[in-house]
Amino acid sequence: MTTPVEHAGHRTVGTIACVAPNEFTVMLDTDAPASTALNAGYPAPFPRINGYVLVPNEVGSIVCLIAWLGIENAPYPKRLGLKDFGLVDLPYPVRKMKVLPVATLRRIDTDDATWEVERGVRLFPTVGDAVLLPTREELRHIVEGRGVDARVQIGTAPLAGNARIAVDPDKLFGRHLAVLGNTGSGKSCSVAGVIRWSLEAAAVERELQGRPKLPNARFIVLDPNGEYSRTFADAACPTRLFRVEPEAGVSEALVVPAWLWNTEEWTSFSRAQPGAQRPLLIQALRGLRAGAALMVPATRQVRRFVVGHRLAFAQWQAAGASTMQFAEKIGCGKRLEVMEVDLQALIQASGLEQGVTDALTDLKASVTAIYGKRSSLSKGVRYFNDFADADLVELIGKLDKISGFLPQQDESKGENADRPLPFDADHLPDYLEAVAGQEGGAGAQFVPYLCIRLRTMLSDPLLRSVVNPAGAVTLAGWLKDLLADGAAGQVSVIDLSLVPSDVLHVVIAVLARATFEALQRHRRITKQALPTVLVLEEAHTFVHRARSEEESLSSPEHMCRRTFERIAREGRKFGLGLLVSSQRPSELSPTVLAQCNTFLLHRIVNDRDQELVQRLVPDNLGGLLSELPTLPTRHAILLGWATPVPVLVEMRDLPKDHRPDAGDPGFWQKWCEPDDPQFTWQPVADAWQGIEPNGNTCQDTDSEPTPDAP
Repeated sequence: MTTPVEHAGHRTVGTIACVAPNEFTVMLDTDAPASTALNAGYPAPFPRINGYVLVPNEVGSIVCLIAWLGIENAPYPKRLGLKDFGLVDLPYPVRKMKVLPVATLRRIDTDDATWEVERGVRLFPTVGDAVLLPTREELRHIVEGRGVDARVQIGTAPLAGNARIAVDPDKLFGRHLAVLGNTGSGKSCSVAGVIRWSLEAAAVERELQGRPKLPNARFIVLDPNGEYSRTFADAACPTRLFRVEPEAGVSEALVVPAWLWNTEEWTSFSRAQPGAQRPLLIQALRGLRAGAALMVPATRQVRRFVVGHRLAFAQWQAAGASTMQFAEKIGCGKRLEVMEVDLQALIQASGLEQGVTDALTDLKASVTAIYGKRSSLSKGVRYFNDFADADLVELIGKLDKISGFLPQQDESKGENADRPLPFDADHLPDYLEAVAGQEGGAGAQFVPYLCIRLRTMLSDPLLRSVVNPAGAVTLAGWLKDLLADGAAGQVSVIDLSLVPSDVLHVVIAVLARATFEALQRHRRITKQALPTVLVLEEAHTFVHRARSEEESLSSPEHMCRRTFERIAREGRKFGLGLLVSSQRPSELSPTVLAQCNTFLLHRIVNDRDQELVQRLVPDNLGGLLSELPTLPTRHAILLGWATPVPVLVEMRDLPKDHRPDAGDPGFWQKWCEPDDPQFTWQPVADAWQGIEPNGNTCQDTDSEPTPDAP
C-alpha cells in the first residue's frame, strides 16, 4: 500500500528554482516525463503549455499554469545516493519551465476526496519546494470547480483529460461576459451556444422541479447583420424576431416609437445645437408630452396661429417693410392668403370665448383689406406691391390683442420632457416653431433649420415605420413585446440590418436605455430583480471607443456609447447583464470592456487587439494569452469570474441549423455549380424600391400624391 507521501513523491516532476509574486521558475528533474506522464496514475500530456501543476504547502497546493518551456545549460545535477561529487562540472542541458500561480487547491473532506479551489495564493513557496503533477480527481476539481452552481456546460478541457467545463450563469451574465475573436474563430457560435445551452439547462432544471419547461429567462439580441434570424427557432424558450420589413408568420415589425425617446436621444437625432436649439426642443417636447397637441383644444390652435405668424411679421418689421425684396413680398402675400383661410376655420371653431372670436374676426377684416390693397392680378398671375410699415404694425397689434384674450400660463411647464407619454412625432416641427415664436429672441431664427431637418428625417418611409408607426402603441404593450409578460420569458432578436444609418445608434440606444429603466422601475415596485441579458453582437459597430477628441458630445455615436457604459457600470444592480461580442476589441469602449468580469477569448491575430486583451487580464496571466493567434476554431480561453482558474476550452459543437448565419461564402462551389437561367435582379430591385409584386409602388400614406407628368 502506497502512503500519501510516497504517492506524492511519485508525482514529483521538479523543484522551484526561482520565486516571484507573479511567476515561478521550475527546474525539471532529469527523469521527469518528456511527452506523456504516467506517474499521476493516468496517461497525461506533460509538459504542455496551458497545462497544470501543483506546488504543495501548509494550506493545500498552489495551482500553477504552465506558460513557458525551455532548456538552459547548467552544472551537471548531483544525483542523490550516488558519488557524483568531485566530477568536473560541464555544461549540461536542464529543462525548465515557468508557471503562473492562479489559485489554491484545498482538500476539505479527506474521506470522499473533495477539494475546493480558491482564487489567489495564500502562501508562496520557497526555493527547493517540490512541483507535482495533479491526479485525475485534483485536475477535475481544478477545471470543473466545486458545487452545484456550475450548471451550464459550454465545452471540455482538452489539456485536462477532456474534463467537463461548466459555468455558473449568475457569474457569467450577472457581471457581464465578453466573447472576443476574429472572424471564423467560432465567436458567433459561442454566443449562440452560451444562450441556447443556458436555456436548455434551465428547462431541464424546471422539469425536474415539476414546473413548466419554458424558462423565465430574457435575452435581447441586438443583431446588426441579421445573423440570428433562425438561430433560436426551436429553443427551449419562445423567440420573437423583429425586423424593419417584417415577413408574415416569421417576424414582426420593429417599432421604437419616437415618444419613447428622451431629450438626449432627440438632441442626437436632430443634431440640435446646445446654445439655442436644444432648449427650445426640450420645451417643445415637454409641451407635447403634456398633451399640447396641435389639433385640440381650439385655444391651443389659436395660440399656435398667433405666435407663428407674429414671429414672421416681427422679423419683417425689424428689417423694414420698405426694404423687402421680391421674394419676401411674395412670402408676405402668401402668408396673408394662408391666414385668411385659417382665420375662417378658427372663427367657426367651438370652445372659444366670444372676445377671442371677435378679435379673430377683426384680424380677418384687416388681413383681407391689406391683401386687397397690396396685391394685383395681371394675366392670371398674382403680384404683390410694396408693403408699408403701418401694415405690419397693424397686423402685429391685432395678433397681440388676440393673445391678450388667451390664457398666459405655459402649458409645457410641470411635465417631464423625458417621460414616455405618447404624442405624434409629425406634430413636433410645427409645435417647435410655435414655441420658438412664443419665446422670441435671437435663438428663434435658428429653429427653421432644425425643423427642416426633423421634417426631412421623419418623412423617410423606412424610418417612419420604426419611429412613428401608423397603429397605436402603448408603453405596456411595447415592453410586453420586448420582454414578455408572465412566468415564461423569451429571446427577442432585433434585426437591425435595414435600420437607416442616420438613426441606427439612436434606435439601439433607446432599446438599451428603455430596457434598463424598465428593469429599474420593476425592481423598485416589486422589490425583485428581473434578470435580463442584452447581447451586443459586433459591439464595436455601435459601442466603439471615442475616435477623436473632436467628436461631438451630442452625436448619436457618443450618446449610444454613453448609454451602454452606464449599463455596464450599473446594470448588475438591477439584473441587466451584458454579453459583448466583437472581432475588434481595440475599437470597443474601454469602459464597457473594463466592466466585463468574464472573458471567452477565441483566436485573435491583430497586434493591437492582443495588446488590449492582455491589459484587461491580471498581470500574471498576460503570458497565457500568447496562444491566442494560434487557437484552432471552436477553441477558446475562458478566464475571469465565471471560472476558478483560466482554462483552454473546446466549445461544444452546435448543429448547423442552430448556428448563426455567419459562415464563409462558398466561392468555389458557386463558381462550379450549374448556371441558373432564372436568376434576375428584378426581385431585389423591386424590394429595394418598395415595389409590390403586383407592380404598385408602396406609397407613404401621409405624403401627397405625385402629380402625373404632362
